[in-house]
Order: sequence, then structure tokens, then C-alpha cells
Amino acid sequence: MKYAVTGATGKFGRNVISHLINWLKQDDIIALARDTKKAANVLPQGIEIRKADYTDEKSLEKAFKGIDRLLFISSVPNDNYARAKQHLNVVDAAKKTGIKFIAYTSFPHADQAKSLLSADHRATEQAIDESGIKHSFLRNNWYLENELNLINASLAGNPFVYSAQTGHVGWALEREYAEAAARVLINKNPQKVYEFAGKSLTFADLAEALTEISSKKFKVDSITDEEYEKFLAKQGIPLNVADMIVMIQTLIRNNELAEETNDLEEVLGHNLVPLKDAIQELIRE
Repeated sequence: MKYAVTGATGKFGRNVISHLINWLKQDDIIALARDTKKAANVLPQGIEIRKADYTDEKSLEKAFKGIDRLLFISSVPNDNYARAKQHLNVVDAAKKTGIKFIAYTSFPHADQAKSLLSADHRATEQAIDESGIKHSFLRNNWYLENELNLINASLAGNPFVYSAQTGHVGWALEREYAEAAARVLINKNPQKVYEFAGKSLTFADLAEALTEISSKKFKVDSITDEEYEKFLAKQGIPLNVADMIVMIQTLIRNNELAEETNDLEEVLGHNLVPLKDAIQELIRE
């Protein structure tokens, strides 16, 4: 049985492979990456590396030959080559090469989510459904790492500013999501859908956890989206980046990332890292 991981040079992919090498024969693991030289530098020695570019279906077909089970890590949005098309290339290549199972890293409740961020994932899930390939959708909620700039700034004594109000989000560490993905990939009888998330919390909860570990006092300020945009502009954040940050705050305020699920802990087989401990782990890295 051959197991492959796309996007293997990214943090998520590297973390997945670090688990797989503890559970599988090394010869059964294949790392798929656009940059094979980088892959050779960052991945464990002896892992087979194949070139796989989401924008090049022929490279995908060549890379997927002989693979039984595929962890398909979603790409980042790309102005030069639409992410939805990238993902369709992966699904088409998987069909043509006879891959038997796909685990795809998706978006929370992708089949019904309204956010623009969910559209590519919804299209990808539909394509995988229609492909006839057995699959699991790993609907990852939110990485705590996404808040690292806010965390570091606040611990340095700067204001903790947000516009998500009392909206809830299921933060967990990226490594926890990655370990769960690895476990699903090797599971002989996985669920079709996993809603992976940590405990549903607010930004006020995050601020409270930070005050308990911080050596400096900082102001906590819940403001409007418009005020937040002005605040980000004063910090020198480019407009397109600021727009994305505010869009995510709106998403959380609307509770589109609120989640009550034990899927992540059940797949991992243990409790998630508590918020304060998770924060301390991040700032030590």
C-alpha cells in the first residue's frame, strides 16, 4: 500500500510525514512537492519524492502512478492560476491513475458555508464526490497560528484589537490537525466527513488566556470592522491583507467557525492542548 502526501514541503505536510514514518514502512510513503530540491532538504532522508505541480495535470498523473491513498492538502488562493482549477487538476489526475482513497483538507461545513473562503473547497468536495473515489473530507477549523501576530504584539504590550465581537472559533494547533490527517490517511474505515476543531472560543477568551501568561499589561479593544481597517492601516498592513483579516473577523463574528465537535480529539485519541499551553508552545518556537 502506497501512501502519498501533496504539498509535502509545507509545515502541514512535513508534520504529516513525520507521523507517517513512525507508523508505516518508509518505502510506502511518497512525498509530493512542486519543488523537489526543497523537499529533499526539509524532509527525512530516504523518503521517495516526486514532482507534483497542481497547475500541471500531466505532472500530477506521473506523480500519482502506483499510489493507493492520497492526502490532498489544499493549496492557497492564487491570482495567476485559480485554486479551484488547481484542485480539479488533482482530482482528475487521481481518477486517471486509479487512486483508491483521498483525504482532502477542506473548510468547516464546506457544503453549506457562505464565506467566499469556502467556495473553492465546496467545488473540490463536489468534484471528489462525483469522481467515485472513496474519500474523507477533513474540514479543518482554524489554526491558532493564524493569530500569532496578534498574540506576539499583545505579549509585547501592544493593544489586543479585534472586530469579531462575541463570535466563536475552534482554534487548535496546526500540528494537531496534521496528526489527525495522518491518522485518517492510514485508517481503513474512516468517516466520510470530519469537522475538525478545538473548543469553540471567542477573542475575549484568547485575550484572557494571554493576560494570564503575559508579563506586560495590554489593552483589549473590541471595535467595528471599519475601525479595525483603520487600525490595520496605521500598522502599515497592505490594503489587500487588511481586507482579508477583516473578512475573517466578520466570518468569526457571524459564527461560521463556531463548532461543537469532538472529531479532532476522537481521531487523535487524546485531549487537545489547552489554550494557554498552546500559546506558550507557539511563542517558544
